[in-house]
Amino acid sequence: MFGDYEAQRHWQEITFNLPLKQWYFNNSDNNLQYWGLDYPPLTAYHSFLCAYVAKFINPDWIALHTSRGHESQEHKLFMRATVLIADLLIYIPAVVLYCCCLKEISTKKKIANALCILLYPGLILIDYGHFQYNSVSLGFALWGVLGVSCDWDLLGSLAFCLAVNYKQMELYHSLPFFCFLLGKCFKKGLKGKGFGLLIKLACTVVASFTLCWLPFFTEREQTLQVLRRLFPVDRGLFEDKVANIWCSFSVVLKIKDILPRHIQLIVSFCFTFLSLLPACIKLTLQPSPKGFKFTLVICALSFFLFSFQVHEKSILLVSLPVCLVLNEIPFMSTWFLLVSTFSMLPLLLKDELLMPSVVTVMAFFIACASFFPVFEKTSEEELQLKSFSISVRKYLPCFTFLPKIIQYLFFTSGIAMVLLTLMAVTLDPPQKLPDLFSVLVCFVSCMHFLFFLLYFNIIIMWDSKNGRNRKKVN
Repeated sequence: MFGDYEAQRHWQEITFNLPLKQWYFNNSDNNLQYWGLDYPPLTAYHSFLCAYVAKFINPDWIALHTSRGHESQEHKLFMRATVLIADLLIYIPAVVLYCCCLKEISTKKKIANALCILLYPGLILIDYGHFQYNSVSLGFALWGVLGVSCDWDLLGSLAFCLAVNYKQMELYHSLPFFCFLLGKCFKKGLKGKGFGLLIKLACTVVASFTLCWLPFFTEREQTLQVLRRLFPVDRGLFEDKVANIWCSFSVVLKIKDILPRHIQLIVSFCFTFLSLLPACIKLTLQPSPKGFKFTLVICALSFFLFSFQVHEKSILLVSLPVCLVLNEIPFMSTWFLLVSTFSMLPLLLKDELLMPSVVTVMAFFIACASFFPVFEKTSEEELQLKSFSISVRKYLPCFTFLPKIIQYLFFTSGIAMVLLTLMAVTLDPPQKLPDLFSVLVCFVSCMHFLFFLLYFNIIIMWDSKNGRNRKKVN
């Protein structure tokens, strides 16, 4: 059905030509089986705004029915221009301001950090090549991170509510926001200022959602239909080739065939909840901006690996918080961001984005290697594993080789990703195994993500011990 590019164009066609009450309903003018609108109201409003501009340039681009499958160089230029404008208005200012707010680093380092984040290939390839508007929701989420990290809690909550109301997948980040703000309220005291902050935050969230959803609250069925479109349980545990647990191990264990749908939901919920629980508890009890950023990584990665109905592009929700710790752990962050782009290789090849992928990945890697001494930042302290290593050495005094193991794993990982890319591009898979290379990419990426989940959890769990030691020294 022409891919996500057509989906975005079709949503402009629907929102412009049909009354708002019909946007999410199946009818003769809006076949929901053909890229039916399945994102929250802010996405629909954005599509309407883009369509309004498109009408003045070329009405044929959004003509009802007749514009299906329309694709031309002029229209591609228009669609990519809309992504760029969204970037310039929302995402890029958030990245620049975030880097300006980084403490204890030079201006040169702040500029370098911003450049590396903006050069992240995954987001560029998906938004400008495959075609989506991920930078809008991620930009709002980043504004939210900035707000709550700088104690502008109400503005941060508002920004994050806008992110969720643009793309429901932003719920991957919701628990860290909730736990961080709840921890702040506990810290201020729930019998005093903390209770006042809690009430203000609740009012901000309710008001934000009410304003975004107001046109859809006129009828109960209208609201329920939008919710059904946002959370399509009937689609199954996963779609296509996604580098999470369920897809990667489906080759060995066909969970989708073995377990009923409702049991799949329960199992995926339990795995997701248990994998993110320790970090969320820690953040609630000891709220800090650093802990908040790392918990964002852990929660988003847990959702990606274990939750229900995950798409390969959802790895971008993990990549954003990893970009935010690029300055703190450049080696591991660069590695993760390269793997996240590699994990989408089957989709990128399907969209004929091999050359753009190579160019953007090389540009990103060269920038990170130039601005950050990536390969020099591999000591226990620079990997933020010193507290963990000291704890292990109490029982295993010879445990001094962790940085070398991680370096070895990085080079092995790089070789594996290059080889798999070359094989997928140059070789034809066996007839009996047409998805061989796609499955291998998913499996290798999934193993990486499980390793990174363990790594970020270690950083979070051993950080408090390090913090207490610093207090004692002071």
